[in-house]
Amino acid sequence: MEDPQYNNASGPKNLGRSANLTAGGRVPPQAIDLEEAVLGALLIDKNALSKIIDILHPDAFYKDQHKHIFKIITHLFGDNQPVDILTVATELRKEGSMKKAGGESYLAQLSQKVSSGAHIEYHARIVLQKHIQRELVRISSEIIESAFDETTDVLELLDQAEQKLFEVAQGNLKRNYESAEELIRKAIDKIETISKQEGLSGVPSGFAALDRVTSGWQPSDLIILAARPGMGKTAFVLSMARNMAVDHGKKVAVFSLEMSSVQLITRIISSETGLSSEKLRRGDLTDREWNVLTSGVKDLEKASLYIDDTPALSVFDLRAKVRRLASTQGLDLIVVDYLQLMTVGGSKSQGNREQEISTISRSLKAIAKELNIPVIALSQLSRAVETRSTSKRPQLSDLRESGAIEQDADIVSFIYRPEYYGIEEWEDGEASSNQAEIIIAKHRNGSLDDVRLRFIGELAKFSDLDQGSTMMMESKMNDGSSSGTAGFKKDDGGYTNLPTPSLDGGDVPF
Repeated sequence: MEDPQYNNASGPKNLGRSANLTAGGRVPPQAIDLEEAVLGALLIDKNALSKIIDILHPDAFYKDQHKHIFKIITHLFGDNQPVDILTVATELRKEGSMKKAGGESYLAQLSQKVSSGAHIEYHARIVLQKHIQRELVRISSEIIESAFDETTDVLELLDQAEQKLFEVAQGNLKRNYESAEELIRKAIDKIETISKQEGLSGVPSGFAALDRVTSGWQPSDLIILAARPGMGKTAFVLSMARNMAVDHGKKVAVFSLEMSSVQLITRIISSETGLSSEKLRRGDLTDREWNVLTSGVKDLEKASLYIDDTPALSVFDLRAKVRRLASTQGLDLIVVDYLQLMTVGGSKSQGNREQEISTISRSLKAIAKELNIPVIALSQLSRAVETRSTSKRPQLSDLRESGAIEQDADIVSFIYRPEYYGIEEWEDGEASSNQAEIIIAKHRNGSLDDVRLRFIGELAKFSDLDQGSTMMMESKMNDGSSSGTAGFKKDDGGYTNLPTPSLDGGDVPF
């Protein structure tokens, strides 16, 4: 007896029109009957599309006719037009593509497949699952073919395979293009969202003056923060990481190639509690200071702040770690401290150092685009700054080892502290004691500006200028320099209790 599965005109028996055999002679995973049920429900139930518009896209359908019909349906939805068999047929005739969709009789058949859209979400998820299975078959075939190629670099192949699988797992299956209509709709949606967030379209740094210039660190941007040693690069990004994770609930990953994770978290504890890093290193605390310490880290432990201190981290390892973290914990921003300590890994490491730095900067930009989150990379400056007899303010030509850093970055910023060079005043005559300037020298999508912040050396902390005096006073109080009870100011610009990783020195869950 013939299998009834193969009596269906739209099923696997009709291989000439709707199915392609894989290399092994098998039919790719598919659910033609459920595709028909989904489209039929969309044609008869005006509320059905809102249930699955975020689940399916045209490429999720196996049959070409179904892809075309669903594309027309989403087009009508985007134009705020009603979706039913008449409007879809009219739109198909207008485009002269009714034949591609199987004809008017086929549309009528689809509308008769189901009586309601009650189960459309369940059916749509099965259609998507079949699409993912087909993608896995395709990716596996490509990996097998590349693996048999003796000239293929195994680390590059592993990286490409992981990237493709990550895209499938995230549901972000690549498309070669997006129409102007889709892009305009996304842009308008983004503008509407920004208008509700007081102009902050990206991840807030926690520094009001800086956020006014950048509107927050933007998704897919590579931000280079460069300075000479001792200027406070690490202190600045740790202050930002704390602000993001604690004040704004963002998920931040810090990759430190220079300092250990315990050293970094100790710095954050110092800035959070007002206890100097020196006291914390020595453990020389009074009973009152122990109370300040234990109460100050309770909420800090809960923050979504992850620290990885793998030395000589390669771009390959970084990409693997952030993909894993993004898929398991979620991720809003990445910090790399610092770029020149990274390695390329694989066969690409054969070139000179300038070529390696170029590869690293391009890879960091690629990671930012792939995950659609900002990547902040710290960088060293050349000694040219020190040798200049006039101004010590850094400039783009001072970036060390490669012009590719400037080229790849969306934002290039510098930290400048006149006090470091014994200069007591800014160019405008204002006192520069305990202050730093963030110089935005390149801003691909915005303006250039200089932002002054307060720098509290004993706490290795940056803050807005109007917050600095309060924090310095609390630092002295906690160090025993003056009497009073240490505390956490929540309403007057002082400290807030925030979350961070545990302090047991164990591995960070990457």
